[in-house]
Amino acid sequence: MLGVRDLFRVGIGPSSSHTVGPMKAAHGFAARLRGLAFERVRVDLLGSLAWTGMGHATDKAVMLGLAGFLPDTIEPEQIDLVVEQARAARSLVVAGRAIAFDPDADIVFDRDGETPVHPNTLRLVALGRDGETLVSERWCSIGGGFIVPEERFGEDAAEDDPGEPPFPFRTAAQLLAICRRHGLSIAEVMRANERARASEEELDAYLDRVIAVMMSCIDRGMQTEGVLPGRLKVPRRAPALRQKLAGDRFRNRQAPHNIMDHISLFAIAVNEENAAGGRVVTAPTNGAAGVVPAVLRYYRDFWPDADRAGMHDFLLTAGAIGVLTKLNASISGAEVGCQGEVGTASAMAAAGLAAVMGASDAQTENAAEIAMEHHLGMTCDPVAGLVQVPCIERNAFGAIKAINAASLSLRGDGTHIVSLDQVIETMMRTGTDMHAKYKETSQGGLAVSFPEC
Repeated sequence: MLGVRDLFRVGIGPSSSHTVGPMKAAHGFAARLRGLAFERVRVDLLGSLAWTGMGHATDKAVMLGLAGFLPDTIEPEQIDLVVEQARAARSLVVAGRAIAFDPDADIVFDRDGETPVHPNTLRLVALGRDGETLVSERWCSIGGGFIVPEERFGEDAAEDDPGEPPFPFRTAAQLLAICRRHGLSIAEVMRANERARASEEELDAYLDRVIAVMMSCIDRGMQTEGVLPGRLKVPRRAPALRQKLAGDRFRNRQAPHNIMDHISLFAIAVNEENAAGGRVVTAPTNGAAGVVPAVLRYYRDFWPDADRAGMHDFLLTAGAIGVLTKLNASISGAEVGCQGEVGTASAMAAAGLAAVMGASDAQTENAAEIAMEHHLGMTCDPVAGLVQVPCIERNAFGAIKAINAASLSLRGDGTHIVSLDQVIETMMRTGTDMHAKYKETSQGGLAVSFPEC
C-alpha cells in the first residue's frame, strides 16, 4: 500500500522523473558495483529522458547518483560543484573507485533507443578492463521519484512496503466504504495505514518535515531574485509579485480577487525554486510541486483556526488522492501528459483543503473529482525541455482550481454524476491515446510553437 511517504518526498529540482528518479537509479547501481574491478560506466538515457533530459538536468542527476549522492540529502549548493569537478577532471569516484569518466561520451542521450515498457528508461552498464560488460541494468523512472527495474514494471507496492495495512483500498469507492463502515475520515484511514509503517511520533515528525520544507521553499522563492537556468533566460517573478502584493496592503481599496494573486505567488515561488534545482517536496511530482504547498499555505495563512493538526490532515487526505491516482493511472507526464502531474496535484490539494474546511468524506471525494476533471487532456509540452514555460504558471492555475473545487464541493452534499474513480480511469485512457509528442518530449504543443532565435 502506498502512503504519504511515497507521495511527498523531499528532493531537488527540476524534475522528479527526470532528475530525482535517475539519481536514485544511478545511486543504487553504483552501490551494487562495490568490490568489482570495473573500469568504466556508461549510461544511456532513452525515450523522454533523451528528448528532454538535458533541460531537466538528467545528466547531472546521473553523475550525482553515481558519485553516491541522493536527492533528499544532497545540498543544492553541492550540485554544480560536484558536476563541474567531474567535467573538468574527466573522472568520477564511483563505489569508492576513481574511474575515467567523460560525461559527454559516457552519458548518451539515445533518442532512437527502444522503451518497451515506459518512456522514461535508462540503461546503466559497468565495463571491465577489456570492455567486457560486468553489470547491466535497465531502470524505469515512473514519476514522482519512483523507480523500478524494467522487468518489474507494473508492480505497485511501495518501495519500503511492510505488508498489509489495516484498511487497504485501491479505489475511491472502497475508501469511502471503509470510512462509512468504521466511522472514520479519509485522513484517519490514511493515518491508521501509515501506522503500519511508522509510529505516531515518526509519522507526525515526517509530516512536520514535509510542511517545513514546503513553507521554506515558498519563502526562498519569494525572496530570491535572478534568472532561471537554461537558454530561455526566464526571470524570476515571485519577489516582484510579493512586493506588489505587500504594497497593496496599504491601499484603502483592494480588489476582492487579490487573494488569488497570493495563491499564485506561493505556487510560482515553489516552481521557480524547482526550476533552479532547489530543495522542494515532490507533491506528487516536481513539475507539479507548487500546487499542494500553495493551497496548504493558503490554509495556514488565511483560514480561521488553521493549526498543525489541520495541516497534517490536509496532507493525509491529499495523500489518499495521490495514492488512488498512482495505483490506477499515472503521475508521469511522460506517460499521460501534465493531466497526470498538475491534474493530480490539484485533485490532491482540493481534497486536502475540503477536508480541513469541514467537508464530509463524500464532499472531499467530490472536490478531488472536480479538480481532476477540469485538467483532463492537459499536455506536457515544456518549451526548450525546461520545467519553466508553461510549467510554473500552470501550477498557479492548478492551485486556484483546487480551491475553487473545494469550495464548490462544500456547496453541495457530496452527490455527483461522475465519480473520482471514473475521472482517474478517463485520465489514464486519455493519456494512453495522447500522441507522444505531447508527453514530455518537447516535440509538440507550445514547445514547437515558441520561436527561438
